[in-house]
Amino acid sequence: LLLVNYNELYQWSVESYSDFWAEFWKFSGIVYSRLYDEVVDPSKGIADVPEWFKGSRLNYAENLLKHKEKEKIALYAAKEGKEEILKVTFEELRQDVALYASAMRKMGVKIGDRVVGYLPNSIHAVEAMLAAASIGAIWSSTSPDFGINGVLDRFSQIQPKLIFSVEAVIYNGKEHNHMEKLHNVVKGLPDLRKVVVIPYVSSRETIDISKIPNSVFLEDFLATGKGEQAPQLELEQLPFSHPLFIMYSSGTTGAPKCMVHSAGGTLIQHLKEHILHGNMTSNDIIMYYTTTGWMMWNWLVSALSTGASVVLYDGSPLVPSPNVLWDLVDRLGITILGTGAKWLAVLEEKNLKPCDTHNLHTLHTILSTGSPLKSQSYEYVYKHIKSSVLLGSISGGTDIISCFMGQNVTIPVYKGEIQARNLGMAVEAWNDEGKPVWGESGELVCTKPMPCQPTHFWNDENGNKYRKAYFSKFPGVWAHGDYCKINPETGGIVMLGRSDGTLNPNGVRFGSSEIYNIVEAFEEVSDSLCVPQYNKEGEERVILFLKMASDQVFTQHLVKRIRDAIRIALSARHVPSIILETKGIPYTINGKKVEVAVKQIIAGKEVDQQGSFSNPETLDLYQNIPELQNF
Repeated sequence: LLLVNYNELYQWSVESYSDFWAEFWKFSGIVYSRLYDEVVDPSKGIADVPEWFKGSRLNYAENLLKHKEKEKIALYAAKEGKEEILKVTFEELRQDVALYASAMRKMGVKIGDRVVGYLPNSIHAVEAMLAAASIGAIWSSTSPDFGINGVLDRFSQIQPKLIFSVEAVIYNGKEHNHMEKLHNVVKGLPDLRKVVVIPYVSSRETIDISKIPNSVFLEDFLATGKGEQAPQLELEQLPFSHPLFIMYSSGTTGAPKCMVHSAGGTLIQHLKEHILHGNMTSNDIIMYYTTTGWMMWNWLVSALSTGASVVLYDGSPLVPSPNVLWDLVDRLGITILGTGAKWLAVLEEKNLKPCDTHNLHTLHTILSTGSPLKSQSYEYVYKHIKSSVLLGSISGGTDIISCFMGQNVTIPVYKGEIQARNLGMAVEAWNDEGKPVWGESGELVCTKPMPCQPTHFWNDENGNKYRKAYFSKFPGVWAHGDYCKINPETGGIVMLGRSDGTLNPNGVRFGSSEIYNIVEAFEEVSDSLCVPQYNKEGEERVILFLKMASDQVFTQHLVKRIRDAIRIALSARHVPSIILETKGIPYTINGKKVEVAVKQIIAGKEVDQQGSFSNPETLDLYQNIPELQNF
């Protein structure tokens, strides 16, 4: 088999997906105690959720802790406003995890029990997660910026036995006490046997945990795991499909769905993305700006399996200065820096030029995800950050805890495009008739099985929720809920927004991001939101809301310029019917714009899932807008 370029390798990997994954299993050096009997049943389709690598036995934590070099740093942890950076070697990490696991076993944590973290992006979070995984317990986490309802909407569905949390966090220069939130969360989780409180900002003498039932400080919890000598790490050997993580859908339109991801599927998929697509080795130092409530945290931590060092940052990426992450790149020699697309846009808005102020010589890759990366951000990165860097826009989702497409060291970067579809991911764009389209927009689908699809949803006995989530649009084919366009010339992909945010006025269907790309290039506009409104006859018109930049005024002259720009760049049929000013745009806690909630409010429906929003008060701005009545 002679493959001459990436595209041919890609085609082989999706046509012969079973052979591809068998090859990659060998290549990746996965640690296992029993080899598989079969890669996957070839007669089963993606909607059958086939079992992968049946018969194999392994442990996720063992694969992340396999690097034995004494001095090698596994984790660096940096906090907003703190000069000190904590370091943990692979050997120390292994010992710490053994201690956590021993304490968990002593309190009765068993295979399949849920252990949760309501935690900042810290060493504790990584150690507690790995300890749970070593036992075969299931880990799930949310970050301290989630409100009480947001946490309970998630954790109450999975009935955890043990929770880890902190007494306070620092964000944006302010200390936020966490104890009252924690107390209320614990009240809503009747199955908890222990609440472990980690003194994170202040010393334990100043923290009162007496009001929280079954609570204990971390130090005292870990002390229960110590015997005569330091405990040895016991790594349960479990099936490939054994549950590792429970992740949640954003929950902006109903209770969050609880997606169960397997240990083997998560591991092999992350290894593929890190080693093949990211060219990662044990010489790399990777930092992704994320919280423990976003799938990028799980993805980041898996990088330990390559022997790379992982940098955990907790705090605002703009405090004490907007250069805080670039400072870290230079200080630690970070080689791969990951961020949300929004942060790059904010730096450009602030007119920062890191290439003039920082060295950045170790940095070879900048990754971006969370929302589509605009063309102008590509230009900004190559011009003002570093010209010799791989700028990888990556896209996938919580649903697959990984990427469908992303960075690729073997092919060029074209601005505005994600480089390519990832190996083994049979991705296409389909029109409404279920036919693949090239060079035009369509629904992102995956046509063949992949090891990283959720094995099931929690509390979904007959699998109805699961089928409805992915397989109701096109029978037997995974519809991801994203709208995209694949360029037949380059093989690159342009993401056009979520399908539930697609607009279809006068029969032309397009994604909201197509509008954002144009509108947010105007310096007067700091943010925008584009949603459809329907009348009784089912006709649709497009409403565009503009949030003005500070010291800019909303004028009809600006409205005209924006209309003209959209008409010229897209077409007359793309021009919104109504353009209005807004003082605020709703975002999820993970920083995604929420179009669906505003669409519902405009249609007169209630939005009850306020716990998923970082700024739920903005929803009120969209009630009873005079200009939208009598459509």
